[in-house]
Amino acid sequence: MTVATAGRGGGAELPRLAVLLDFGAASPLSILAAARGLADVVFLCDRSLSYVASRFDELSVLAATYDITGRTAQELEDVVDRAGLAGITTFSESQLNRTAALAHGRGWAFLTPEAARAATDKYLQRRLLAEAGVQATRCRAVRQVADLAAALAEVGLPAVLKPRSGAAGARTCRVTSHADAAARLRDFLSGPGMSGREFVVEEILAGDPSAAGPGWGDYVSVESITHRGVTRHVEITGKFPLAAPFRETGYVVPSTLSESDRRRVLDLTSAALAALGVRDGATHVEVKLTPAGPRVIEVNGRVGGYVADLIRRARGFDLIRAALLVALDRDDDQPAGAYRRHTFQYFLTPPMEAAAVRRFDGVEELDRHHGVTVETFKQVGDALDWRDGTLTYLGIVHGSGRDHRDVLDLVDRVNRTLRIEYVAAGAAPVRQRTGIVDATVNYTE
Repeated sequence: MTVATAGRGGGAELPRLAVLLDFGAASPLSILAAARGLADVVFLCDRSLSYVASRFDELSVLAATYDITGRTAQELEDVVDRAGLAGITTFSESQLNRTAALAHGRGWAFLTPEAARAATDKYLQRRLLAEAGVQATRCRAVRQVADLAAALAEVGLPAVLKPRSGAAGARTCRVTSHADAAARLRDFLSGPGMSGREFVVEEILAGDPSAAGPGWGDYVSVESITHRGVTRHVEITGKFPLAAPFRETGYVVPSTLSESDRRRVLDLTSAALAALGVRDGATHVEVKLTPAGPRVIEVNGRVGGYVADLIRRARGFDLIRAALLVALDRDDDQPAGAYRRHTFQYFLTPPMEAAAVRRFDGVEELDRHHGVTVETFKQVGDALDWRDGTLTYLGIVHGSGRDHRDVLDLVDRVNRTLRIEYVAAGAAPVRQRTGIVDATVNYTE
């Protein structure tokens, strides 16, 4: 076992808190910043995970790191027991069950193993919500194409096909026929590491475009902190309209919901968390705004991706710190400040047909504009695959405005300033719905 202790700097009096590391809602640096004066963070690092491997050497200089690569479950238990820890948490979907097991065995504040399973198993989650009387959603699990006929007969068409366990909107799409569903499922199962994975087929929740208003998505998310069974709803995050097939294009804080809709969304979220047995931890609950009222899309047992930055900029509230406090079995001690600005993140989302980036210009020009900054993830020549969900974003535009109208105007400027072209074999120029305005997307062979 490799142990690096450089850069701890928290003082011997601070409790030691483990973070099981992988790709997720918080970077190591943001975790360390949130923990300042609160805890001495210890990162548990499994270098068989590509995200961890790419950051391990740099991270080991900055913080305490335990190399747990190749450790058996019992060996990992021994590492945790010898580390002098006061608690454990994670910000990664892929590590929720592992973290829950370690926390449960030591009486630490985190999701129970049962709650973690419910938060990471979309089929089980639907069953529990229905059994608790919170929401009945037609849903069937499928392992192979032969399972589709019975599933579609029960769920109906059109339907949503998505992994039973997964994140980032990967391999999630709308299917309109048995042939369509069979083709999609075969394609998904043929991907790297997907053989033998289960999927779910579930009913599509029809949205009400008027609920959030023109220019905004027909769904929201609720960011909450629960400690010892008491839930504090920190924020309702508004959304830009989805890109095909079901990919997010950005967030805004505050949301545009009316007070009555806010209350209904929060009441539904509280009921869903109780149904899944969430007593300790951060949660990110996605809620569809339908003509019949709010409906749960899914419950995630972790901080939502990207939302912590928005809330911090809008209200000065540190959602990462709040999650760390729960892991230390402490109540959140932060006041929820008033909104200082309307903050947003706009995702540069390629169309489904895009296979690679051909041109990506205008970033420098946009960066000079007051109110926005651009974070880029892709460059010309990079391959793209819509099946990877949020991992195909070209970048994120971070910004703030005086009000919601100002935010929409800024996003319109983004779309007019950036000049992006994609490569898609055999495709002609098409019109891409960006979520705010129509933008011409050019294709080449």
